[in-house]
Amino acid sequence: MPDNLLIPSVDLRVGALEEYNRTQKQKAMLRHKKPKPRPCVTISRQFGCLGYPVAERVCELMSHKSGEQWLLIDRAVLDEVAKHHNISKDILESLGEKNRLLDDILATFSPRWTHSQDCFRLLCKHVVSLAEQGNVIIMELGGAIITRHFEHSKHFRIYGSMDFKVRAIAQRLQIEYAAAEKMVIKQQKQRDAFTRDFLDQDDHNPALYELLFNNDRNSVEKIAATIVAYVADELL
Repeated sequence: MPDNLLIPSVDLRVGALEEYNRTQKQKAMLRHKKPKPRPCVTISRQFGCLGYPVAERVCELMSHKSGEQWLLIDRAVLDEVAKHHNISKDILESLGEKNRLLDDILATFSPRWTHSQDCFRLLCKHVVSLAEQGNVIIMELGGAIITRHFEHSKHFRIYGSMDFKVRAIAQRLQIEYAAAEKMVIKQQKQRDAFTRDFLDQDDHNPALYELLFNNDRNSVEKIAATIVAYVADELL
Protein backbone atom coordinates (compact mmCIF):
# COMPACT_ATOMS: atom_id res chain seq x y z
CA MET A 1 0.00 0.00 0.00
CA PRO A 2 1.41 3.43 -0.86
CA ASP A 3 1.68 4.74 2.73
CA ASN A 4 3.10 8.03 1.54
CA LEU A 5 -0.32 8.83 0.08
CA LEU A 6 -2.17 8.03 3.30
CA ILE A 7 0.24 9.47 5.86
CA PRO A 8 1.54 13.03 5.56
CA SER A 9 5.28 13.58 5.19
CA VAL A 10 7.12 13.06 8.47
CA ASP A 11 9.88 15.61 7.79
CA LEU A 12 8.07 18.55 9.37
CA ARG A 13 6.90 16.49 12.33
CA VAL A 14 10.41 15.19 13.04
CA GLY A 15 11.69 18.76 12.94
CA ALA A 16 8.90 19.77 15.32
CA LEU A 17 9.92 16.96 17.66
CA GLU A 18 13.49 18.25 17.78
CA GLU A 19 12.27 21.77 18.55
CA TYR A 20 9.84 20.42 21.15
CA ASN A 21 12.68 18.63 22.91
CA ARG A 22 14.82 21.79 23.01
CA THR A 23 11.90 23.75 24.45
CA GLN A 24 11.22 21.13 27.11
CA LYS A 25 14.86 21.17 28.19
CA GLN A 26 14.81 24.97 28.49
CA LYS A 27 11.62 24.85 30.57
CA ALA A 28 13.09 22.18 32.84
CA MET A 29 16.08 24.39 33.59
CA LEU A 30 13.80 27.26 34.64
CA ARG A 31 11.42 25.27 36.83
CA HIS A 32 11.51 25.53 40.60
CA LYS A 33 8.49 23.34 41.16
CA LYS A 34 6.68 20.72 39.16
CA PRO A 35 4.11 22.46 36.93
CA LYS A 36 0.57 21.36 36.29
CA PRO A 37 0.65 18.65 33.59
CA ARG A 38 -0.17 19.96 30.14
CA PRO A 39 -2.88 18.16 28.18
CA CYS A 40 -2.22 15.09 26.06
CA VAL A 41 -4.70 14.29 23.28
CA THR A 42 -5.01 10.88 21.63
CA ILE A 43 -6.91 10.36 18.41
CA SER A 44 -7.97 6.91 17.25
CA ARG A 45 -9.80 6.09 14.03
CA GLN A 46 -11.22 3.30 11.98
CA PHE A 47 -9.16 2.76 8.86
CA GLY A 48 -10.36 5.08 6.13
CA CYS A 49 -11.57 7.84 8.45
CA LEU A 50 -9.92 11.24 8.23
CA GLY A 51 -7.76 11.00 11.33
CA TYR A 52 -4.62 12.72 10.06
CA PRO A 53 -6.32 15.89 8.79
CA VAL A 54 -8.14 16.12 12.13
CA ALA A 55 -4.94 15.63 14.14
CA GLU A 56 -3.07 18.24 12.12
CA ARG A 57 -5.89 20.76 12.54
CA VAL A 58 -6.12 20.08 16.28
CA CYS A 59 -2.37 20.69 16.53
CA GLU A 60 -2.72 24.04 14.74
CA LEU A 61 -5.68 25.15 16.84
CA MET A 62 -4.18 24.09 20.16
CA SER A 63 -0.89 25.84 19.39
CA HIS A 64 -2.79 29.04 18.57
CA LYS A 65 -5.12 28.82 21.57
CA SER A 66 -2.45 28.00 24.16
CA GLY A 67 0.35 30.14 22.73
CA GLU A 68 2.62 27.12 23.20
CA GLN A 69 4.11 24.56 20.84
CA TRP A 70 2.07 21.42 20.31
CA LEU A 71 3.46 18.25 18.80
CA LEU A 72 1.83 15.65 16.55
CA ILE A 73 3.28 12.17 17.00
CA ASP A 74 2.49 9.01 15.07
CA ARG A 75 4.24 5.77 14.20
CA ALA A 76 5.86 7.29 11.11
CA VAL A 77 7.58 9.95 13.23
CA LEU A 78 8.88 7.48 15.81
CA ASP A 79 10.07 5.10 13.10
CA GLU A 80 11.94 7.93 11.36
CA VAL A 81 13.51 9.10 14.59
CA ALA A 82 14.55 5.55 15.46
CA LYS A 83 16.62 5.37 12.25
CA HIS A 84 18.97 7.99 13.66
CA HIS A 85 20.42 6.78 16.93
CA ASN A 86 21.78 10.13 18.05
CA ILE A 87 18.48 11.90 17.46
CA SER A 88 16.56 9.07 19.08
CA LYS A 89 18.77 9.14 22.15
CA ASP A 90 18.70 12.91 22.47
CA ILE A 91 14.98 13.32 21.90
CA LEU A 92 13.31 10.24 23.24
CA GLU A 93 15.56 9.10 26.08
CA SER A 94 15.86 12.59 27.54
CA LEU A 95 12.17 13.40 27.62
CA GLY A 96 10.65 13.30 31.08
CA GLU A 97 11.82 11.75 34.29
CA LYS A 98 11.79 8.00 34.81
CA ASN A 99 8.10 7.25 34.81
CA ARG A 100 6.98 5.27 37.83
CA LEU A 101 3.78 4.24 36.08
CA LEU A 102 5.51 2.69 33.09
CA ASP A 103 5.96 -0.79 34.55
CA ASP A 104 2.34 -0.78 35.69
CA ILE A 105 1.23 0.32 32.23
CA LEU A 106 3.23 -2.36 30.45
CA ALA A 107 2.08 -4.98 32.95
CA THR A 108 -1.52 -4.48 31.81
CA PHE A 109 -0.66 -5.44 28.24
CA SER A 110 -1.00 -8.85 26.72
CA PRO A 111 1.22 -11.55 28.27
CA ARG A 112 1.95 -12.87 24.78
CA TRP A 113 5.19 -10.91 24.35
CA THR A 114 8.03 -12.32 22.28
CA HIS A 115 11.52 -11.01 21.63
CA SER A 116 10.42 -9.65 18.25
CA GLN A 117 7.71 -7.63 19.96
CA ASP A 118 10.11 -5.79 22.25
CA CYS A 119 10.25 -3.01 19.65
CA PHE A 120 6.66 -2.18 20.47
CA ARG A 121 7.46 -2.13 24.17
CA LEU A 122 10.15 0.45 23.40
CA LEU A 123 7.69 2.43 21.29
CA CYS A 124 5.28 2.41 24.25
CA LYS A 125 7.98 3.89 26.47
CA HIS A 126 8.46 6.70 23.96
CA VAL A 127 4.73 7.38 23.78
CA VAL A 128 4.44 7.41 27.58
CA SER A 129 7.38 9.78 27.90
CA LEU A 130 5.92 12.22 25.38
CA ALA A 131 2.45 11.97 26.92
CA GLU A 132 3.89 12.79 30.32
CA GLN A 133 5.36 16.01 28.94
CA GLY A 134 1.98 17.08 27.51
CA ASN A 135 1.12 19.49 24.71
CA VAL A 136 1.20 16.47 22.44
CA ILE A 137 -1.28 14.81 20.08
CA ILE A 138 -0.78 11.08 19.71
CA MET A 139 -2.24 9.74 16.48
CA GLU A 140 -3.21 6.08 16.85
CA LEU A 141 -0.34 3.93 18.34
CA GLY A 142 -2.89 2.59 20.83
CA GLY A 143 -2.57 5.96 22.51
CA ALA A 144 -5.89 5.83 24.37
CA ILE A 145 -4.89 2.51 25.92
CA ILE A 146 -1.23 3.28 26.58
CA THR A 147 -1.84 6.67 28.21
CA ARG A 148 -5.12 5.99 29.99
CA HIS A 149 -3.35 6.17 33.37
CA PHE A 150 -2.67 9.89 32.92
CA GLU A 151 -5.42 12.16 34.20
CA HIS A 152 -4.30 14.90 31.81
CA SER A 153 -4.82 12.71 28.75
CA LYS A 154 -8.04 13.00 26.73
CA HIS A 155 -9.08 10.43 24.17
CA PHE A 156 -11.14 10.71 20.99
CA ARG A 157 -12.13 8.26 18.27
CA ILE A 158 -13.39 8.75 14.72
CA TYR A 159 -15.58 6.12 13.07
CA GLY A 160 -17.60 5.97 9.89
CA SER A 161 -19.77 3.86 7.65
CA MET A 162 -18.11 1.38 5.33
CA ASP A 163 -19.22 3.42 2.33
CA PHE A 164 -17.64 6.61 3.70
CA LYS A 165 -14.34 4.88 4.48
CA VAL A 166 -14.17 3.11 1.13
CA ARG A 167 -14.94 6.28 -0.82
CA ALA A 168 -12.34 8.22 1.18
CA ILE A 169 -9.62 5.65 0.41
CA ALA A 170 -10.66 5.32 -3.23
CA GLN A 171 -10.46 9.08 -3.68
CA ARG A 172 -7.18 9.47 -1.81
CA LEU A 173 -5.41 6.65 -3.66
CA GLN A 174 -7.23 7.05 -6.95
CA ILE A 175 -8.27 3.40 -7.04
CA GLU A 176 -11.51 1.57 -7.84
CA TYR A 177 -14.22 1.24 -5.19
CA ALA A 178 -13.88 -2.55 -5.02
CA ALA A 179 -10.12 -2.37 -4.46
CA ALA A 180 -10.58 0.27 -1.78
CA GLU A 181 -13.20 -1.86 -0.05
CA LYS A 182 -10.83 -4.83 0.12
CA MET A 183 -8.11 -2.57 1.53
CA VAL A 184 -10.37 -1.14 4.25
CA ILE A 185 -11.49 -4.60 5.36
CA LYS A 186 -7.94 -6.00 5.37
CA GLN A 187 -6.36 -3.06 7.15
CA GLN A 188 -9.06 -2.91 9.83
CA LYS A 189 -8.66 -6.62 10.56
CA GLN A 190 -4.91 -6.14 10.95
CA ARG A 191 -5.42 -3.16 13.29
CA ASP A 192 -7.90 -5.07 15.43
CA ALA A 193 -5.56 -8.07 15.68
CA PHE A 194 -2.66 -5.80 16.62
CA THR A 195 -4.59 -4.12 19.44
CA ARG A 196 -5.84 -7.46 20.70
CA ASP A 197 -2.48 -9.25 20.56
CA PHE A 198 -0.21 -6.46 21.80
CA LEU A 199 -2.43 -4.46 24.14
CA ASP A 200 -4.97 -7.12 25.15
CA GLN A 201 -7.69 -4.53 24.54
CA ASP A 202 -10.43 -3.67 22.05
CA ASP A 203 -9.99 -0.10 20.82
CA HIS A 204 -13.57 -0.16 19.51
CA ASN A 205 -14.68 0.00 23.15
CA PRO A 206 -16.44 3.38 23.53
CA ALA A 207 -15.60 3.48 27.25
CA LEU A 208 -11.99 4.31 26.33
CA TYR A 209 -12.90 7.69 24.89
CA GLU A 210 -14.23 11.06 25.98
CA LEU A 211 -16.00 11.58 22.65
CA LEU A 212 -16.78 9.57 19.50
CA PHE A 213 -17.23 11.26 16.11
CA ASN A 214 -19.19 9.95 13.16
CA ASN A 215 -17.08 10.97 10.15
CA ASP A 216 -20.10 10.69 7.82
CA ARG A 217 -21.80 13.54 9.67
CA ASN A 218 -18.89 15.63 10.96
CA SER A 219 -16.29 17.48 8.92
CA VAL A 220 -12.59 17.64 9.75
CA GLU A 221 -12.99 21.24 10.93
CA LYS A 222 -15.97 20.46 13.15
CA ILE A 223 -14.31 17.45 14.78
CA ALA A 224 -11.09 19.38 15.38
CA ALA A 225 -12.89 22.39 16.82
CA THR A 226 -14.93 20.19 19.15
CA ILE A 227 -11.82 18.42 20.45
CA VAL A 228 -10.09 21.74 21.08
CA ALA A 229 -13.13 23.13 22.89
CA TYR A 230 -13.29 20.01 25.06
CA VAL A 231 -9.60 20.14 25.97
CA ALA A 232 -9.47 23.94 26.48
CA ASP A 233 -10.34 23.70 30.18
CA GLU A 234 -7.12 21.74 30.74
CA LEU A 235 -5.12 24.78 29.65
CA LEU A 236 -6.32 26.88 32.60
